[in-house]
Amino acid sequence: MPYTVDFTNVSTVGLESSPVANALAGLRANESRYYKNKYDHDFTVHPVAEAPEVLEYVNRVLSEERGIVIASTPLEVTAFEVDGLRMSYVFYESGLAVNVMYAIAEGGKRAVGFKLSEGMDVPEELESRFKFARQKSKLAGVIRGSFFVIKGEY
Repeated sequence: MPYTVDFTNVSTVGLESSPVANALAGLRANESRYYKNKYDHDFTVHPVAEAPEVLEYVNRVLSEERGIVIASTPLEVTAFEVDGLRMSYVFYESGLAVNVMYAIAEGGKRAVGFKLSEGMDVPEELESRFKFARQKSKLAGVIRGSFFVIKGEY
């Protein structure tokens, strides 16, 4: 069942199995607030079983671009278009959030972003490959993030 993320009253709905559920809920709410404020877009997530094509797309980009396979269990996904960008997100049980930003126009920005919830360790599959910068968030505490530019066509 879809869930529109409320960034005013942060909820762990759909994320309860995560050992860092509160921090992951804050991270998800932080993303929701960003899209609402910048694009007036309601950030709505779905259990993976309801939109497996989003997980398959993100997995394909990670695998083909960098040979990355995320070990954690995916919990929720979302995909939408705003301002000429196709956005896809996967939220994982470990507290990891992965997003694929893909500009529809040729030559636009295309990248994969990783965000780590406060309290989680850097996943082994990312640890030696990326450096993570820290960012403070009122909703999510300290978020660590990294990204890479997509070179292929998807």
